[in-house]
Amino acid sequence: MEMKELIKNGTVVDVRTPAEFAGGHVNNAVNIPLQELAQRLDELRSLKQPLVLCCASGGRSGMADQMLSAQGFDCVNGGGWLEVNYYANQI
Repeated sequence: MEMKELIKNGTVVDVRTPAEFAGGHVNNAVNIPLQELAQRLDELRSLKQPLVLCCASGGRSGMADQMLSAQGFDCVNGGGWLEVNYYANQI
């Protein structure tokens, strides 16, 4: 499935810090910092999947993708939030 379809059919989860998120983010994205993912699995399970994970450049979202995939989540590393935002704005 291409990125636009993943975003349209799922939830964008931004794993940056709240301060980074406040500086700009994808509309309707959920901010769950990388270091809080393990404690917020129930919240993540309540979100519409697939989860499109993003951060500043793709590094943290890649780590989040590995962790959540191991927990059985349907997720994808969307990379940097600006790229995900580009696709989200085309929907």
